Amino acid sequence: MFITDLLSLHSSLHVGTSSFSCRDWRGVFYPPDAAPAEFLGHYATVFHTVEIDATWHAMPSRRTVESWARRVPDGFTFSLKVPKEITHDRYLEDCGAPWSQFLRVLEPLGDKRGPLLFQFPYVAKKKDAEEHATGADFRRRLAAFAPLLPPEGRYVVEVRNAGWLREPLLDVLRERGIGLALVSYYTMPPPQQLLRHGIPLTATFGYVRFLGHHTKMDELVRNARVERGKEKDWDELLVDRTPEMIQWVPYVMELAARHRDVFVYFNNHFAGFAPGSIELFARVLGQYSGGTAL
Repeated sequence: MFITDLLSLHSSLHVGTSSFSCRDWRGVFYPPDAAPAEFLGHYATVFHTVEIDATWHAMPSRRTVESWARRVPDGFTFSLKVPKEITHDRYLEDCGAPWSQFLRVLEPLGDKRGPLLFQFPYVAKKKDAEEHATGADFRRRLAAFAPLLPPEGRYVVEVRNAGWLREPLLDVLRERGIGLALVSYYTMPPPQQLLRHGIPLTATFGYVRFLGHHTKMDELVRNARVERGKEKDWDELLVDRTPEMIQWVPYVMELAARHRDVFVYFNNHFAGFAPGSIELFARVLGQYSGGTAL
């Protein structure tokens, strides 16, 4: 069974990768001779959603966004990361102007615009022990920024301090209908510990991200180049994430049972090759659902 066939059995699941522009995918996902300008169009024949990481690094141009919208069919969904100028540099303060600019440049997406992801940095204990434990300053900033969110949009917040996932933060999110991203990330515990009190429902949609440990994965890639002459960085799975996927799938399916839309994204650093990680997800999902594995 093809990935798209299996995922189509779960209409509430929208599964894709974090970025579509990886040139290392030529020959293993994209045609070997595909030009970068053709990547998104080909991607959209396989998956129906993508998370745009590039918008975190820099504000996109309206022309770029118009190009994205033209290259995909109706029904395709872009989730986009909010620029780091807002989430990291200004940390939600004095950022009304760049936030308004970001919303304006995304207008060409129309109905293809999905959730906007606010990803925030991990706060180390050595940097601020109290904030590391409570996230009180973050909650204050988020509550003050929340009125700037237009009500017609969908928004999701990702934090990387497990201790922040408590009722005070969840109350702020619920008040504005902001989603909470569930993440597989090295600073966060496994799902059974992370979600031991149940899945926090703060919005009308779910959002799950499979990330990984960038430093360790980069080291694995370097070693593979040296030890066996690996020519590309992100063209194959380097880590078996089956145990983690078996842990996560029941929670993803619980989200799907409670929401009309659940967005699930994989990046290369999760296991070495994001499309391959989706294949693994589909196999485990098929087994969990009693379907035919890929």
